[in-house]
Formats: sequence, C-alpha cells, structure tokens
Amino acid sequence: MKTIKVLGMGCAKCIRTTELIQKIVNETNADAVVDKVSDIETILHYGIMSTPAIVVDEKVVHAGSIPRKEKIIEWLNS
Repeated sequence: MKTIKVLGMGCAKCIRTTELIQKIVNETNADAVVDKVSDIETILHYGIMSTPAIVVDEKVVHAGSIPRKEKIIEWLNS
C-alpha cells in the first residue's frame, strides 16, 4: 500500500490537492492511503519551502503547485 502525504497549512491549493489525489485514488481503486499533514514541524522535516507538497512513500515528489492528474496516476502506478 502506498502512503501519500499532502503537506500544507490548509490553503485552498493544499485542500484542492488533497481532494484531487483522494478522488483519483478512489476512481482507480489504487491501494493507497492519503494523509493531510498540516503540522509545521513535520513539513519542515521534509525540507519543504512551498506548498502544497506531495510525499509518496516518504519521498518528496512534488512541491509548490497542484499536480496534474497524469502525474498523480504515475505516482500511484510506480
């Protein structure tokens, strides 16, 4: 099972990113869990300077914008 973390303090982009990833996980029946992380210390632990940021299985794969659907599907399939 993949663990996908959306890092962000609760801005509109962070909320939209979490919703989008969860929607794609549901649509594709992916074996993944989506967690929203808003704790600033945890976000800083990953070295993130711009949000939303995406962490897949403890690896930062994206930061600073809402990812494209194709990219999310790629993460789910890798």
